[in-house]
Amino acid sequence: MPIFRKIFLAAFLGLALAPILHAAPSVTAVLNSDETEIDRPVQLQIKVTGDANAAQPNEPAIDGLEIHYTGESREFQLNGFTATSSLVFTYTILPEKAGTYHIPPLAVRTSGGEMRTEALTLNVSPDENGATTSSRPRGNRGIDTSRLIFAELVVPKTTAYIGETVPAEIRLGFDPHVHPQLSDGPTITGQGFTTQRMPQPKQSFETINGRSYQVLTFKTAIAAARSGKFQIGPVEAKAVVQLPRRPGGNLSPHDLFGMNDPFSDPFFNDPFAGMIEQREVAVKSQSVTLDVKPLPPHAPPSFAGAVGNFTLTSDVKPKTAQIGDPLTITATITGRGNFDRVTAPELENDRGWHTYPPSADFKPDDDVGLSGTKTFEMVLTPNEQKKAVPPLIFSYFDPLKNSYVTLKSDRMPVVVEGGIAPTATPAIAANSPARPPTAATTSPQNEDILYQLTDQPHWGQTFAPVFSQPVFWAAQGVPLLGLIGFFGWKTRQRRLADREAQRVAAWEHESAELQKKLRRADDPPDEYFAGALRVLQLKTALARRIEPNNVDADAVVAAFDLSDEKRSQVRELFRHSDELRYSGRQNPGAPISGATQREVLDLLDHLS
Repeated sequence: MPIFRKIFLAAFLGLALAPILHAAPSVTAVLNSDETEIDRPVQLQIKVTGDANAAQPNEPAIDGLEIHYTGESREFQLNGFTATSSLVFTYTILPEKAGTYHIPPLAVRTSGGEMRTEALTLNVSPDENGATTSSRPRGNRGIDTSRLIFAELVVPKTTAYIGETVPAEIRLGFDPHVHPQLSDGPTITGQGFTTQRMPQPKQSFETINGRSYQVLTFKTAIAAARSGKFQIGPVEAKAVVQLPRRPGGNLSPHDLFGMNDPFSDPFFNDPFAGMIEQREVAVKSQSVTLDVKPLPPHAPPSFAGAVGNFTLTSDVKPKTAQIGDPLTITATITGRGNFDRVTAPELENDRGWHTYPPSADFKPDDDVGLSGTKTFEMVLTPNEQKKAVPPLIFSYFDPLKNSYVTLKSDRMPVVVEGGIAPTATPAIAANSPARPPTAATTSPQNEDILYQLTDQPHWGQTFAPVFSQPVFWAAQGVPLLGLIGFFGWKTRQRRLADREAQRVAAWEHESAELQKKLRRADDPPDEYFAGALRVLQLKTALARRIEPNNVDADAVVAAFDLSDEKRSQVRELFRHSDELRYSGRQNPGAPISGATQREVLDLLDHLS
């Protein structure tokens, strides 16, 4: 029996739902009354049958009628084996002038295409006093929404350094009875700083001054691009809320138009006691003043703009290799700060090593990336036998200590073998072989003379060769040491010159490649402007022989003879690039326009 009941029920549901699944959508429009008077509302309903996903029609704009969308509902009817499902859109029409109004056909988008309702006619007569126009305020313009909605910008500190990331919170509070829906924002207005991407807000309910609010909390971080005092904010946002409106323009003693507490209005206890009007309202917070200080001078050579507090660890693999084999150094920087300016650490001494550009991976520990871990992998090959990889150097500015900090990792032991071992320099013999003595041959006839010449004791020692005396070799060592020092100094100067030439050649090559890429203009805006900014830094570094990472807008302007217009373009390029890099807004994927590309390329061509 249970099996037969299931089969019967399935057949019954199939017959009942078949008209729903196969019926074509239909649209109708109806007024609950086609006769009314000034300030007496009527209701317009648009019913869509056979399509549960139909889109809400737009409110028609008719002079003399105030029309507002008030909600939707669903109807389901079963007549025998025929079932129908309908979606009903409801609008409230409040007449403001007497006359005859024609409501045009309204377009409704359904799965079967766009459909239109039939035209309707509404006759509006004067009110009981004979007035032909409404005397009430239009809409809810008189409502003070400051007690229903609020916005706050919370910045925990009022002083910071250039590049320092300062956490910030945006709090939007709504009375839960108004059913808020954000339509725009929130955004922080102002210039001279950038904001991090905002994640999804956290929602909570709080009681403030005895009133309940639905609070949305957004987290972000602020970083200033230059020194000075800046006004952060205000925060601006827009939301669609539902507000009450009394029929006929008669205001209750507790109405929102008055001075009484809006939270005690009967509307909030029974929202169907009056009419509901959807309204977009703007909310704005107070601004916050941030005093931004410049970074101190005399930054370490390895400083690239990192501000915060960090630690450095490193490791190398493999531990043994042959000359020319690649080694991989893993450098891990952990802490809190502006990780977008944390660059790969440098070798303390790269003599005998060939290095390659590193890769980077960042894993945040919070929602906005204020703290986390950035891991670099650097590949290098030894050019000679080595016993260890030199320590890594990384510098940053600590705003708590108000000073620069340079981190230095430990030496990483390795065994690099191969190549031809240098031959030992043969040692010079310390003692020369003694000259064999020669026997003196005397003849009897000159024996007396020889006796006179060798009569003094040790007379023959005064005739020892000069080169056998220690004083002679000591005197010869002075110019030899000077010659060795001179050649050492020249060799070091040559190496420094070669290293500088290699750096300049690398900068020129990188600049040329980036300019080729900019002319194609196939990158998204954030990458395109980052590349243009890098070209500015490289050209300035080539002109002034400074590190490209230390170049800012002022350095570019000072390095080249530019017009006021070009100087403004340089500063705007720095500002716009930083905004795209730090902003929480989604960058569009469309390529750069031709006009923007020509303007950027023209600016770069002027730097010579």
